[in-house]
Amino acid sequence: MTIKFGFTQGLNVARLGLDETQILTACQIADRLDYDSVWVMDHSNVPQWKNAVVNDAWLMLAAIGASTSNVELGTCVTDAIRRHPSTIALSAITLDRITKGRSILGIGAGEAQNVVDFGIEFNKPVSKFKEQLEVIERLFNSDPDNHVNYSGEYYKLINACLQAKSIRKPRPPVYIAAGAPRTLELCSTYGDGWIPIGYTPELFKHHARFIAEKAEKLDRDMTDFQFANDVDIYFTDDGEEAWNKMKNAVKVSLYKPELLKVHNIQQDSEFDFRRYFTEYAMNKPELMEQMKKAAMQIPDSVARTAIGVGKPDDVIQMLDRFIKAGTNHFIIRFWGFGYFKNIELFGNKVIPYFRDQYK
Repeated sequence: MTIKFGFTQGLNVARLGLDETQILTACQIADRLDYDSVWVMDHSNVPQWKNAVVNDAWLMLAAIGASTSNVELGTCVTDAIRRHPSTIALSAITLDRITKGRSILGIGAGEAQNVVDFGIEFNKPVSKFKEQLEVIERLFNSDPDNHVNYSGEYYKLINACLQAKSIRKPRPPVYIAAGAPRTLELCSTYGDGWIPIGYTPELFKHHARFIAEKAEKLDRDMTDFQFANDVDIYFTDDGEEAWNKMKNAVKVSLYKPELLKVHNIQQDSEFDFRRYFTEYAMNKPELMEQMKKAAMQIPDSVARTAIGVGKPDDVIQMLDRFIKAGTNHFIIRFWGFGYFKNIELFGNKVIPYFRDQYK
């Protein structure tokens, strides 16, 4: 069994206000410390943090690829609603070619906050996402001798082809962000990996089993499937103090109907999660306040299992719980100060422990 470790330049990095030079330095450190992957979020902006520097994900990955040699490079995740599938497919192939086969396409249905401010409709996101995956798959298989067609409700291909082939065969791996039955089924059908976020070990195990069972019905070989997991880690000498400061934010990140069902937590009847998911933007702060209130129903004992807080041994225990639940590729979000120090501490203390455990 092989366990992979990567980290993401996500909201944690945006909150710190790190710029592209600092991100490149972080990725170069990881490249020297036996990390397997680095990831970049694909956002238009993060208006909650005015000091954040939000660059284009694909251009950042190209720059990271030019300054590293070993790590895989993935979007975590690219926003399917804002980009045409032909652009996504060609970006993934191009990144793979210029980095000698290190590209990963991490892709999701997007979120309202990322699109509505730009006049892009956020309706039927999962239906559009399904068509995107189908179009991308066809374009990955296209070339000048194999033009492809597609006629969907939202996207069309008319005798189309791309004129570049990836280094990886048959194509760059596709990791799908999913957290509900319809998108989890897309993982089983189209994915080479799965990227969930805001999970407990119990929910991860439940959904990993769902993906595997659906894939078995499709007669898919899941031997090399990457059950990735976007998890939060906060290194500190005082884990209890840190936990008390961050537990409410952790509960908000976890709150979703699927988690409530698995843990037998009653859903707040006054909170409409579907409306929050499809409408939330910075100009509707009342939806976030409703979300925060509803999330407080999650017990501390449940929320604490989802995050690694404390010293390296505490983080190892948390990661081990997720490995037992089926995780085989961690995508870490480091919180707190000392970003470079955290990357080095994880690379020097945590990764070697698991390399020895799973030789």
